[in-house]
Amino acid sequence: MNTIGLTVSESGERVDKYVAREVPTLSRSRIQQLIGEELVTVNGVAVKASYRLRQGDEILVRVPPTEEVELVAEDIPLKVVYEDDDLAVVDKPPGLVVHPGQGHPDGTLVNALLARYPDLPAGGENRPGVVHRLDKDTSGLIMVAKNEPARRFLQRQFKEGLVDKSYLALVEGEVEAKRGIVDAPVGRDPKRRRRMAVVRQGGRESVTEYEVLEYLEGYTLLQVTPRTGRTHQVRVHLSFIGHPVVGDRVYGYRKQRLGIKRQFLHAQRLSFHLPSSGERLSVTAELPEDLNEVLERLSEPSLITAEEWERSEP
Repeated sequence: MNTIGLTVSESGERVDKYVAREVPTLSRSRIQQLIGEELVTVNGVAVKASYRLRQGDEILVRVPPTEEVELVAEDIPLKVVYEDDDLAVVDKPPGLVVHPGQGHPDGTLVNALLARYPDLPAGGENRPGVVHRLDKDTSGLIMVAKNEPARRFLQRQFKEGLVDKSYLALVEGEVEAKRGIVDAPVGRDPKRRRRMAVVRQGGRESVTEYEVLEYLEGYTLLQVTPRTGRTHQVRVHLSFIGHPVVGDRVYGYRKQRLGIKRQFLHAQRLSFHLPSSGERLSVTAELPEDLNEVLERLSEPSLITAEEWERSEP
């Protein structure tokens, strides 16, 4: 990872503008991405792009190595649940990476999108049309802009908190409160930099609401609504309250009681305003087969062991 150190000589400028001027090899969008990933710190603390610098501030910019990727269209099946001239909403299957990058040069959602929509707007490094992201192993709804005005309109809705997203999550244990709010700042884990964590000093404001849908033999099915959009927010917050997502081996249990291959997290619903008319649209995605099977097994009178689960798989 390349590290750039800067010392501020005059007060008053925004940190993103200052870094863009002092490090011309980085684009403004790339700098904002690094800030969003908390790879830009001021005096050792992660800050927002709008942070106003003071004389003597020490800025550290950490730039991960980039991999040159040629974006190519690939004939990968897509399940489009809504579409108009401005946008499409895709039901992403688990295991599909959203955009090309290090370790995933192709075979991504972006490659599939380019085959269907060859004129997608730029949207950042290797992310044409992409307005927001889902983890590789999270299934469900993801929004794609077909033109630049629509991309800006949709991103503004995300920034202003006008997009409602809700997930279905199966978590470990029985969540006592039927409804709850987790209000805890999320930032880069200071001990394990590849992970996120609840970080009281330097973390960014993060709020997640949840509601119990069903109790299932030592597990709880939740509807989860993040009110902010931090990296891995839902997974971090549910782990923080002692109920990690089933199958999450990063923020949950390494040894899983169920033989699930990925985290039980599904982006079920998106609600937002359409760029063309301003009307409110709500879109839903059915729970995929692998997660449905988990619920069916838990609903049976006796819970099978992980070893029996593994043997039952084809």
